[in-house]
Amino acid sequence: MKRRTFIKSGIMLGAASSAIPNISFARNSDKIKPVVISSGNGQRATAKAMEMINNGSDALDAVIAGVNIIEDDPEDNSVGLGGLPNEDGIVELDACCMHGPTHNAGAVASLRNIKNPSKVARLVMERTDHVLIVGDGALRFAKAHGFKEEELLTDHSRKIWLKWKENLNKDDDWFSPSDENSADIESTTGTISCCAVDLAGNISGVTTTSGLSFKIPGRVGDSPIIGAGLYVDNEVGACGTTGRGEENLKNLSCLLAVEFMRMGDSPEEACLKVCKRIVRNAKIKSLLKENGKPNFNVTFYAVNKSGAYGCASIYGPKKFALHDSQKNQVLDSAYLFNKMK
Repeated sequence: MKRRTFIKSGIMLGAASSAIPNISFARNSDKIKPVVISSGNGQRATAKAMEMINNGSDALDAVIAGVNIIEDDPEDNSVGLGGLPNEDGIVELDACCMHGPTHNAGAVASLRNIKNPSKVARLVMERTDHVLIVGDGALRFAKAHGFKEEELLTDHSRKIWLKWKENLNKDDDWFSPSDENSADIESTTGTISCCAVDLAGNISGVTTTSGLSFKIPGRVGDSPIIGAGLYVDNEVGACGTTGRGEENLKNLSCLLAVEFMRMGDSPEEACLKVCKRIVRNAKIKSLLKENGKPNFNVTFYAVNKSGAYGCASIYGPKKFALHDSQKNQVLDSAYLFNKMK
């Protein structure tokens, strides 16, 4: 190559490189604003997480301690103790966590008899060379680290499961109770996701769930899958999700949201773009209403490196919990379609 051509090529390459925005660098230069975002059932989680962050805790310590409150609550039928069971009446839990500073992650799936799968997921991250452990292996791993087995099906969640089972087929041998005050059938894809930026500007997240109610035993949704139910990049941001896990698995939704933020979108814009992608990719007839819109919902919760936040759903508005270090509140999400239409 001639010297003149080489110099010209170098100038052009340099110009092209300078035209690509260094999003991470720009955000690192901003003033850090600690923030915690969670799903609508997570206001107690955001309060606990921000309290710890303001006292100097790492974001991962904070978000896991936050969701533990919900996992321990027998009145919340979407996670942990009291979560709605699979079709056999057995509660199976999934969770994952991701630590921004180390870009490490851990997860468990189809975990039975242990009410805090988020804690076990963290141990997978910290005490093994693996990311995901499932089923009996996850239970044995938890017990090896001192977790005690307990019955996770509460009287209330058992009544909901029994009523579901009794109403499956009018011709089978299961009779509905004569008591008109018996539990209503609740169907849930319930989950809690929580992401945070701490005082050092580090980002972490956790997602934990009892999964789709009355699912086929062994079904695993998006919640324990890195990239689908949660993703964290310490230079960019984090995203967690709730809703129909199968669609998040097929679209790697949380990874996609973080990549949209990397390209310069705000957290809310990134969440809305992922919702649009999922809608565009929903082609199976069983997933669509007569009007062509999805017959399911997903919601995303995102933060970026500078502490900006956003939440969006396909149908809304959905509620999300947000602590900006000044106020802990429940807000309405952005959305694509009004849930009433």
